[in-house]
Amino acid sequence: MSTDSTDPAGPSGEPPPGAGAGPEGPSEAELRAAYEAELSRITPADMMLQAAVSLLNLGARRLGLTGGPEPSESADAAAGPAAAERDLGQVRDAIDGVRALLAILERSMPEELRPLRDALSQLQIAYARETPVSAEPARPAGEPQPAAGGEAQTAEERKGAPGPAQSSGRLWVPGS
Repeated sequence: MSTDSTDPAGPSGEPPPGAGAGPEGPSEAELRAAYEAELSRITPADMMLQAAVSLLNLGARRLGLTGGPEPSESADAAAGPAAAERDLGQVRDAIDGVRALLAILERSMPEELRPLRDALSQLQIAYARETPVSAEPARPAGEPQPAAGGEAQTAEERKGAPGPAQSSGRLWVPGS
């Protein structure tokens, strides 16, 4: 019988020192005291900063900007190592989360946010490059489609008509 070097119990079958509730490990009271000390030391701003960094890292990974797991011999390997993890929706959520946290962090540590803002900008640029853009802006329901021949509107026809941003619903105009 061979011993496996990855066996946490080791060759003797006994748990390694510090594992479990043995005399070498910290007691429950010691663990509780260490946890309480950590809670008294850390601030909400520290936690939000750490969360923002984690969101940026996740967003970069989901966009395929960071090295994920080694490529396997599968169909996904041809598309890149992070093809299985690629998810533009999660990238968008990560960007939105960091932006929300930055607004709060501005109050307590504005001088420390420059690297975070730079990383967010880089992620936003990479996301924008990867996001599919349609050739035509989306048209609200009920709006007439352009002529089949693709004829351009004359100045008279355009006068008084909403522009592309307003007609797509992306632009709010007071009084309308």
